[in-house]
Amino acid sequence: MILVTGAAGNVGGEVVRALLDRGEPVRALTRDGAGPGLPDGTQRVAGDLNRPDSLAPALDGASGLFLLPGYQDMPGLLAAARRAGVRRVALLSGGSAGDGDLTNAVSAYMIRSEEAVHASGLAWTVLRPSAFMSNAFRWRPQLRAGDLVRAPFAGVRNAVTDPADIGAVAALALVSDAHAGQTYRLTGPQPLLPAEQVAILARVLGRPLRFEGQPDDEARQEMSAAMPPEYVDAFFRFYADGELDESMVLPTVPDLLGRPARTFEQWASAHAAAFG
Repeated sequence: MILVTGAAGNVGGEVVRALLDRGEPVRALTRDGAGPGLPDGTQRVAGDLNRPDSLAPALDGASGLFLLPGYQDMPGLLAAARRAGVRRVALLSGGSAGDGDLTNAVSAYMIRSEEAVHASGLAWTVLRPSAFMSNAFRWRPQLRAGDLVRAPFAGVRNAVTDPADIGAVAALALVSDAHAGQTYRLTGPQPLLPAEQVAILARVLGRPLRFEGQPDDEARQEMSAAMPPEYVDAFFRFYADGELDESMVLPTVPDLLGRPARTFEQWASAHAAAFG
């Protein structure tokens, strides 16, 4: 049995699907135990990752754990997993963790999560993907209103990664010790500007979509309404100040999976109905 945290999210859901495709029994952890939209055959369980003492039913009988970063007591959570008999953990992190910069709030929670995994005594694998293709779902409210997409950091190229590829690599790490002790930097096959992503989405949806870059001050105000100020500052450091470069295409996904990394067009085609 493999326990998948964040199973209702874009990445966690793909981890669930990849494991089920391999014939592995999967337990999906959500706060309320519901998990609507998860595939048939998924066992659902409730638990709060900020309260390791609430996780005993979820961890019972689990041999592997897919873990999101940034919870309040990562060492305690991992200790509970080890006591329950978990042997392997795959941690979702990010490329900025590689610079070791604890002054950046986003990097810091990923760095500390990686440190906790390294010290856990479990066979660990760390996944550091570039930005998710599914971040394009943030444009859905604009697309419901019209054909104009406005977004920040218009000049930043990103080799965006399909969550399905992340899920497939996570599944590999959770079913075999061959990936223990590895940190994998995952990317998609194309470094795309936001305008190029919108153009691909327009072609897939058959709509005359247009892109317009947001000024930094407007983007900062909008982001500040949705996240803590230290996270807003972190993203501006990454993309406005250029502290994070996610434009490089790496061969990690094809090397591990034996097939090409999925393109943004493939992702958009697979999820076109979600933009309707």
